[in-house]
Amino acid sequence: MVKTIALVFVAACAFATAGSASAPSWTSSVPFSNVVASTPTTGGGYPDDATGVPSPGTCGPGSFNANHSESWLAVQPGTENIVGASKFFFGPWSTFYSFYLGSYTIPNGTPAGNNQVQGYDCVSTGTQAMPPSWTNSTDPNLAWDLEGRVYQTTLPFNAYWTNLHPDGAIDLSYSDDMGRHWVKGNGGQDLEQAPNASSFQLGHVEDKQWVAVNDVPTSPYRDHVYAMWSVFNKNTTKIRIAVSRDRGHTFSKAVTITDPSQTGPSNTYIYPSVDAAGDLYIAFASFPLNANKPPTTLYVSRSTDDGQTFAPFVAAVTNVVVMSATDLPNTLFRDGIVENFAASPTYPGHLYLTYEDWDGTQMDVKFTQSTDGGLTWSTPAVVNDAVNSSTTDQFQPSVAAGPNGAVAVAFYDRRQACPNDKSVLNADVGQTNFCIDTSLQAYKDSGAGAVRVGGNVRISQFSWDPDQPQQHLGGIGQYPCAAVSHPCTTDGFIGDYFGLAISGGNIYALMVSTHYPSNVRADEGGPIYYQQQVLATVPRSGFGAGY
Repeated sequence: MVKTIALVFVAACAFATAGSASAPSWTSSVPFSNVVASTPTTGGGYPDDATGVPSPGTCGPGSFNANHSESWLAVQPGTENIVGASKFFFGPWSTFYSFYLGSYTIPNGTPAGNNQVQGYDCVSTGTQAMPPSWTNSTDPNLAWDLEGRVYQTTLPFNAYWTNLHPDGAIDLSYSDDMGRHWVKGNGGQDLEQAPNASSFQLGHVEDKQWVAVNDVPTSPYRDHVYAMWSVFNKNTTKIRIAVSRDRGHTFSKAVTITDPSQTGPSNTYIYPSVDAAGDLYIAFASFPLNANKPPTTLYVSRSTDDGQTFAPFVAAVTNVVVMSATDLPNTLFRDGIVENFAASPTYPGHLYLTYEDWDGTQMDVKFTQSTDGGLTWSTPAVVNDAVNSSTTDQFQPSVAAGPNGAVAVAFYDRRQACPNDKSVLNADVGQTNFCIDTSLQAYKDSGAGAVRVGGNVRISQFSWDPDQPQQHLGGIGQYPCAAVSHPCTTDGFIGDYFGLAISGGNIYALMVSTHYPSNVRADEGGPIYYQQQVLATVPRSGFGAGY
């Protein structure tokens, strides 16, 4: 029998500077704080059997007292109010990849609670019917309108490692109380679904969805909501869009954005963003069908007519090399999404694109920008400045643009050796290119493009071990595993991306750490070191006057 134990996390709030927290590899520093945002909560989900297979009719109440992986966050325009989101793993079944979307309420930059996003489980919907009860919901993404409503495009799906019906759907949910309660938009109807499709299918698989909202007060498209996602059909992938012009109550019929003759046959990782003029931009990755074709290309395009048409499709970056192996060197976890994108809320047509680039032995983070609406792009520049960058990985970058020309890139960083810490496995202490920190690079755009402000700064107080948690609970391993395997020996999961946002006063990141012990006692004795979501707050004033 699996033990159910209430989880109480050590609430950690650390005020430090990036250079003072035992960080010899960062030459610049700024003040920042870290606080654990994830706390135990309850909701609905499916228990898994010994093979990791959820069964219809078994959904019930349970605890979200385990891993919290992969995140995003968004700041309400003109405030320091934040809503965050991440994967909440259900019960003790992280190794069987059992999770749902959860959200974080963070008024004035201070975490005040978290909960499951309602509408995709048997408890909040009151039924075992599939749907509206799904075995999983995922891919956190968030955007605010100007009236205090926050939106996310959701991906509810049934476990793809067993034969369930239907496969998945694309939905839109919104909240009017900072993420405490969520309502399905579009009159409760899916934006897209393949009716009665098996979760085993390889065709028409929806995934990798995102949302943007026009928050430009003077735009004729003010508060319009843009939901986008990919549809995978074996080796080809197309990107779809649906638009709401009534704050999420209804959506236009979904249409395909990408044309294979313009962008190639396999397009995904869509990121929409609205600039200061109210124009809608998109960035996405186009992958080759086989290894004999050129490497990945990152495209950017623009719509000036509320998402009805996009043109031109500009290859912002070509020859992006994606790691061919499943897992990053030395560790169990898989890599995530290649790129991230933001449009300036200050200067029309100013766009910022960051991505990871594999050189055959290690990963770098790169940055490019456009000041002419995406028609031309700067030569990509390496963002990470560690002296050991040539032998360590910097990966999963996020970019954000805020008021008054503030721009920032944050990324996971393995420049520092693993510390001798209780949260680090004994075998990992002293390992290089292994444990993870979060680094941030500030830029300032004063109208001629974004310029670096200082060097990389550390915004995580503690390095953390990505191979945690290796503890067991009721005989079940607690490490989150995208391979749906016990034990997990490959395709572990720390998230495919993490959140970054800029307000008038601060830069915020919502990021993973296994440093903080839980109150769940492992079978082996001692605490389980689950993945938690940590909110980093970096005052903009730390980068100097005018930033």
